[in-house]
Amino acid sequence: MASVDTRPSAAQVLLQSAETKSLLRFITCGSVDDGKSTLIGRLIYESQGLLTDQLTALESDSRKHGTQGEGLDFALLMDGLEAEREQGITIDVAYRYFETPTRKFIVADCPGHEQYTRNMVTGASTADAAIVLVDVTKGLLLQTRRHAYLLSLLGVRHVILAVNKMDLASYSHERFVEIEGEFSKLASSLGLKQIWSVPISALQGDNLTALSDRMPWYKGPALLELLHQLPDLEAPDSQRAWRLPVQYVNRPSSDFRGYAGTLLGGGKLHEGDSVRVLPAGTVSSIARVIGPSGDLDRASHGQAITVTLANEVDVSRGDVLVAADSPCEIADQFAAHIVWMDEQPLLPGRSYWLQIGARTVAAQVTEIKHRVDINTQEYIAAKRLELNEIGFCNLYLDRAIPFETYEQLRELGSFVLIDRQTYSTAAAGMIRFALRRSANLHWQALDIDKQARANIKQQTPKCIWFTGLSGSGKSTIANLVERKLLALGHHTYILDGDNIRHGLSKDLGFSDEDRVENIRRVAEVAKLMTDAGLIVLVSFISPFRSDREMARRLFPDGEFIEAFVDTSLELAESRDVKGLYAKARAGQLKNFTGIDSPYEPPESPELTLATATASAEELADQVVSRCLAPDSDA
Repeated sequence: MASVDTRPSAAQVLLQSAETKSLLRFITCGSVDDGKSTLIGRLIYESQGLLTDQLTALESDSRKHGTQGEGLDFALLMDGLEAEREQGITIDVAYRYFETPTRKFIVADCPGHEQYTRNMVTGASTADAAIVLVDVTKGLLLQTRRHAYLLSLLGVRHVILAVNKMDLASYSHERFVEIEGEFSKLASSLGLKQIWSVPISALQGDNLTALSDRMPWYKGPALLELLHQLPDLEAPDSQRAWRLPVQYVNRPSSDFRGYAGTLLGGGKLHEGDSVRVLPAGTVSSIARVIGPSGDLDRASHGQAITVTLANEVDVSRGDVLVAADSPCEIADQFAAHIVWMDEQPLLPGRSYWLQIGARTVAAQVTEIKHRVDINTQEYIAAKRLELNEIGFCNLYLDRAIPFETYEQLRELGSFVLIDRQTYSTAAAGMIRFALRRSANLHWQALDIDKQARANIKQQTPKCIWFTGLSGSGKSTIANLVERKLLALGHHTYILDGDNIRHGLSKDLGFSDEDRVENIRRVAEVAKLMTDAGLIVLVSFISPFRSDREMARRLFPDGEFIEAFVDTSLELAESRDVKGLYAKARAGQLKNFTGIDSPYEPPESPELTLATATASAEELADQVVSRCLAPDSDA
């Protein structure tokens, strides 16, 4: 009988070896041409992290695109985008994996330009450490200061100052000490505490993988040795309680219901632990702790597990299981730093999706407290945030969520804002604290509700939202609709754009920011009026779709009727009884809709009122018929 070879294969040995190594994620950042890409490429090459085909490709690329003559251009290992090779700069975040006999690394080469701030934030958001490169011939630049600020903002724990191109300064000890002192002062002012400094030449390989005899005055470790010495991103203090955000509810059969996620926080989770489900607050206990290979005695920070509970409770994706005696905070209003990543500016009052962990809720930025100049760290008053800008803002969510501050636990303190129309990522954010009013303000229960108020008026509350260009006929039609409804015995009120600006919105102008705030205020007033049982007629240009959608979401299904008063710009301009279009054409009125400010027509309104083909009376009758249709009549 032939024997069976049970020895592991070479691939299995390598896999098992890799699984036992710790992983360090780090980024490189610095000014343009400080040598980030060259540094990473050389580290990978010197650590023998290149496969044969990768080395062959590097040799070929060096001949075609290289800047080192016959030598290898290590920067080409990272500068993968064609645009980067043509311009000689790093634009996107390039990630590379390499390993040594004792450790695994994932390195991100982050761009240095200010206009790519969002790219650097993306790369740094998951980093345990950062290498900040400074060209010894240039010293600290604005970009160095900006990157150091971003590292402090994002909570990167370990920072290595790599003073590069020492060969161009004759390996001067004095110059290195000078730059090291300047950076130490900057780091101290930003709250960066764990700083190491290494003099290197990425091009020549000095002090990268071994100490260079050209700098005998340097007594510290070589750069790669220092990366080996750095601890992994530590789990939170073991005295802190654990948290388990539910990523997936696992129910393969009727007799099993498990809740899967990655355990966060300090301490250990054991079978029998008392657990609280947030935000509901339901209490249960852990029945089983299950890992990838079966049941576990306990679990700790970073482990992917599934738990079952001792009794049937309502738990959904996005909920957070916490130690019952140490729950995290729950709030619906926060102060947060926001890094804006969208081409369209952030305007307070607009509604976005906020995604934190596996939970998605509707959110608004209610106020920009200040914008941060990322070069000087000065606070600047702002009404909007543009691409790559950072602001300290107040946010309001449509429901309370469990959270930790970003400093306490990244995973439960970081979020992204998503555009509700394009579903693109608009911003990244870090929760700093819950606003006090979030805990102090509660909805007061009232004995008389909307239905009772509507019944006494014998009508169904509605919000008819007229939108269209200035001069399209919105106010004329709305006035006719109110007269017809009043004649039929209905209780109504008109909120007209011009009238509102004499009182409720007299402090607002016509910038995009002020238009958004104007619509937010009016929408909230209209909601209160429908709650009073009224039929509300809102007549506003309301040029932006996102703002009209924000208004719609305040009302129950069927209560909001968008009426698009469809009038061409030419026709509206011909009716210019106020002379506004003439002033706008002459440059006397700024931000005038249709001239130098856009109007976004509705894509699927409940009513389209074409003023070119029907009279105002006929159009008003259409609105009344829709408002009092049998399916909506009281």
